[in-house]
Amino acid sequence: MRPARALIDLAALRHNYRLARELGGRKALAVVKADAYGHGAVRCAQALEGEADGFAVACIEEALELREAGVRAPILLLEGFFEADELALIDAHDLWCVVQAEWQIDAIERARPGKPFTLWLKLDSGMHRLGLAASDYRASLQHLQALPHVREVVAMTHFARADELDCERTDEQRALFHQVCDELHLPASLSNSPALLGWPTAQGEWARPGLMLYGATPFAGPHPVADRLQPVMTVTSKVIGVRELAAGEPIGYGARFVTSRPSRIGVVAMGYADGYPQFAPNGTPVTIDGRPGALVGRVSMDMLTVDLTDHPAAGLGSEVELWGGQVSVSELALHSESSAYQLLCGLKRVPRSYIGE
Repeated sequence: MRPARALIDLAALRHNYRLARELGGRKALAVVKADAYGHGAVRCAQALEGEADGFAVACIEEALELREAGVRAPILLLEGFFEADELALIDAHDLWCVVQAEWQIDAIERARPGKPFTLWLKLDSGMHRLGLAASDYRASLQHLQALPHVREVVAMTHFARADELDCERTDEQRALFHQVCDELHLPASLSNSPALLGWPTAQGEWARPGLMLYGATPFAGPHPVADRLQPVMTVTSKVIGVRELAAGEPIGYGARFVTSRPSRIGVVAMGYADGYPQFAPNGTPVTIDGRPGALVGRVSMDMLTVDLTDHPAAGLGSEVELWGGQVSVSELALHSESSAYQLLCGLKRVPRSYIGE
């Protein structure tokens, strides 16, 4: 069988969640949308359910997958509902729901659930994606609070540039949130992963850690708090072919790499169809049998090539780590002008196995 594998360390996942709780100081919803950023939503939620305050997903399909697997903790729909008839499912499966538009409030008013809703009312504080304008927020809240079938409302917003630690935008968004919401006396949720790690004053009753749960830093460089994260996913494959080449020989599509010396080149079963970045440059770090190595040549759909010249003991069957404990996914992202989010969520065709349960 093809040797590409992703090893998911659930003990590291729990460590990262505990760090999020420590930083947030109150409660934290573990964000497991997009199949837990490629790590397997059901397995990750099951590993966290004993201690997580709840979970957050993008949409009702993701929530129902967790409910069907037996996850009973609170689950928040981060994008809310897309059609009014989804409110029946939200009621039946006891889901929490983000409200970000007036039409959703009108639909909630018409609903007749069996039990009251818990709603998270989203303020657009400057992300300008989803959410209510500051001028509409108070009236929308009053509308919801007047409904007998609304149990609780949490005030929330989302930061656009919290991963830029020298950017004033986060402080501006935080100030607007407090200006609008402080007198409303609602539980609050402001902090995503970069805000938890880098903006200790931007906290509320509920944190929403996502990327940091999976051990990846949102920052471009070292950070004393982010450096405490433990990688959860390790992606490996093996050398399936070795070529002995003279100096001056091109390798792969486009001859992007040409040998400058007699070289041993290893062919690895991993490519861009698996989610490895197609245009990762020559020299992108890997490890070969646990020792530092480098990518050479353009990444193909199913294969890539590494330089084995300085690895005389390596050959057929040698293990190559593409990212994980030795080469962080954030480091790979920087080399390939990608992002840890895209790499983790984009992993395909690679079987997962789990440890640390």
